[in-house]
Amino acid sequence: MTTTHPALSGLGHGRCLVIGEVALTHDGSLGLAHAFVDAIAGAGADAVKFQTHIAAAESTPSEPFRVKFSRQDATRYEYWQRMEFTEAQWQGLADHCRERGVLFISSPFSIEAVDLLERVGQPIWKIASGEVSNARLLDRVLETGAPVLLSTGMSPIEETDAAVARVRARGRDVGVLQCTTAYPCPPERVGLNLVPVYRQRYGCWVGLSDHSATIFPGLAGAAIGLDVLEVHVALSREMFGPDVVASVTTGELRQLVDGVRFIETMRANPLDKAESAAATAPLRRLFTRSLVAGRDLAAGTVLAPEHLLIKKPGTGLPPDRLDEVVGRRLTRAVAADHVLAPEDVEGLS
Repeated sequence: MTTTHPALSGLGHGRCLVIGEVALTHDGSLGLAHAFVDAIAGAGADAVKFQTHIAAAESTPSEPFRVKFSRQDATRYEYWQRMEFTEAQWQGLADHCRERGVLFISSPFSIEAVDLLERVGQPIWKIASGEVSNARLLDRVLETGAPVLLSTGMSPIEETDAAVARVRARGRDVGVLQCTTAYPCPPERVGLNLVPVYRQRYGCWVGLSDHSATIFPGLAGAAIGLDVLEVHVALSREMFGPDVVASVTTGELRQLVDGVRFIETMRANPLDKAESAAATAPLRRLFTRSLVAGRDLAAGTVLAPEHLLIKKPGTGLPPDRLDEVVGRRLTRAVAADHVLAPEDVEGLS
């Protein structure tokens, strides 16, 4: 599957793909899922990402809760059931994303979910950390022909090596995202140092899947050149759901996107100091200083330090020529506060 969406065209060319991750924070409400599409698109992100769960295809009734957070679902299996949308509803979400000019992405958690999402259509696949070792699911994703992003949150390096090799063996583009499975993730565990490690090791797109609930790791990542940045998003911190504590608000997402684009512009335009100095020459004359007469002085006066002051503007002899001026004679009479020029002093040019 190919796409000409500019957000994907920029991958690897200095423009970070910013993904707003809804995950399951819609809490099974289709209306809320659509509200997330509008909010994340309005905040300037490039993509809206969901998770596609089909309970009967991925779980068993005995699956335990990682954290028992739901008051209405007796089991994790029932929670997955409540998170399901029909194919028509997924198609509606994908179409809504396209209408808003953002990429639709949803992580599959079963072969059936891959089948559904392929029919719905998405230009890039994100494989969640717990599924990176699921070779059968990964192979099915690779059959679609689209690029793949691999999360590393639960993977030792050998598992990531194997997954990258598997993707490349099929001739697909791949990205590796640094991720720490902690909700929220404290600063000492973000692991931004691993991003350049993955870039060197795999020579592929690299990024960060951030669960810190702040914009700071994303901005720091932009400064070292992330290709992909994924952050969980909540409409407010008062929302229900296990991912809210690890999410930024849509207002913070707007700040993050603006910051990432600002940093990208800085990185793409390294400053040439000589050009900068030339461009600021007119301002320099306003803000720097000159040697000026401290009082009325007659022609022929042998200039001494007490005859001179250093004042604005910087249109005359600069202060660093003070030692050169002292001991020389004035070629003409000057009034107090006269800005000395080279022709006012014998032997200067």
